[in-house]
Amino acid sequence: MRRTLISAALLGCIAPAALAADRSTIRIATEGAYAPWNFTSAGGRLEGFEIDLIADLCERMDARCEIVAQAWDGIVPALLDGRYDAIVAGMPITGERREVIDFSRAYATTPARFVAPKDGDLAGFSTAVERVDLAEISVEEQEAIEATIEALRGRTVGVQTATPHESFLREKLGDEIGVRTYDTPDDLDRDLEAGRVDVALADSGYWAPLLRSEEGQDLAMIGPAFSGGIFGEGVGVGLRKGEEELRSMFDDAIDAALGDGTIGALTEKWFGFDASATR
Repeated sequence: MRRTLISAALLGCIAPAALAADRSTIRIATEGAYAPWNFTSAGGRLEGFEIDLIADLCERMDARCEIVAQAWDGIVPALLDGRYDAIVAGMPITGERREVIDFSRAYATTPARFVAPKDGDLAGFSTAVERVDLAEISVEEQEAIEATIEALRGRTVGVQTATPHESFLREKLGDEIGVRTYDTPDDLDRDLEAGRVDVALADSGYWAPLLRSEEGQDLAMIGPAFSGGIFGEGVGVGLRKGEEELRSMFDDAIDAALGDGTIGALTEKWFGFDASATR
């Protein structure tokens, strides 16, 4: 009989060698502050797309899973320190991160989008192309990037710290804008709604449910969507290097969940659109 246990308890430090020896229990870290990927409800319960996904994947792996609540800025160091076995926290697979940790195959992908107040002068800003793939930029896509830089020149842009979104702003927009970083998306939202930043950047999977809510009714996505390149290959499970057995377990479970439509259904439920990875 398959067993799945979801617990939000914060675990102590466990030696990596000890973790590798027993795959019946898999300790998985999530941030718990990045709705709808993962968040903490008013009652203190972890919820969201990835919480549902963890339950499904662990059932497929016939594993008992425990969820560890971990702040974003320490999530990779704590993985390397052996406090848990895996990260499922809306983490894009990027070349920079691959230098430090390994990843499963991607399970979801959502492009990055700028959001601004509907009553501001950025409302309605758009470009000829709807989506820019930074992996291989065409002439039209480069024009869209330049138009975005021009529209945002001199503005203050809010973004969560230590993310590809922050790296994109600093590398592509450079000195043309002011970048204000935040530890959590909630802090960013509050400053955007209060007018302390002009515009904000995050992934569309985060923005979509917010814009449908009462809190986000005065906000709108602007400009093109951005994917590829610095934004990586999609979102996957973060793992320590050398954990080949565990990576294979997650890969097989994710393949099955993509193949039978489970991930598509979960992303429709939480994002309002199908954000299944395709690679």
